[in-house]
Amino acid sequence: MAAAPTARSPSPPPQPPVAQTPGPRAAQFQKLFGDALNHTLRTCSYSKFSACFPTPAKLAPQTLTSIWRQITTKVEASAKKEFDDIMIERDVVAGLNELERLVAEARSRKERGVEAGEPPHTLPPERLFLAHLAPYLKQTESELESELKRLQDENEELVEGIQGQREEAEQLVSGLEAFIADLERANDIMGNEVDGNGVKKEVAGVEQELRAAGREAKL
Repeated sequence: MAAAPTARSPSPPPQPPVAQTPGPRAAQFQKLFGDALNHTLRTCSYSKFSACFPTPAKLAPQTLTSIWRQITTKVEASAKKEFDDIMIERDVVAGLNELERLVAEARSRKERGVEAGEPPHTLPPERLFLAHLAPYLKQTESELESELKRLQDENEELVEGIQGQREEAEQLVSGLEAFIADLERANDIMGNEVDGNGVKKEVAGVEQELRAAGREAKL
């Protein structure tokens, strides 16, 4: 009698597709980007922007306001588009959702005291691929967070540099105004002397002294 064939582990049913709706990790990641972008835009407020251009702010405030709004809107739209392109290109939402599922599954097995997981040969290719991809996604998330932090720090340094240049310009203008005021006072003093015939009197006194010196020399 032929021996009965060895029983194999049944293949699991196909896993449902990963939802594209952001899970907790993906939502937190998107919120982190939004908070960083909003902080950057708030740093570049109109008051700070107009302080760098005092003359247009005084003579054409509406035009300067329109320019500031166009710049901030363009920066915001460009940053969001680039972030969304990266999210789509790297399929970040699906990856983070799968990472969330794997972490929750591992935590559940640990709580139940289950040491061994499902046999690898029973897992569908998609799950095996995502399991290998999870560390890379985690690293990518960390790198993106570091890049956002670096950009935020650079923007803050740029704003501080602009503020320092504005203060230096204000000091230069103050020094020029003081110099002009001194020139105007000197001009007023010279004008008063000329109007009061002070110069003529001084010249006449010098001539008399010269004549007296000449007579003394003859004696």
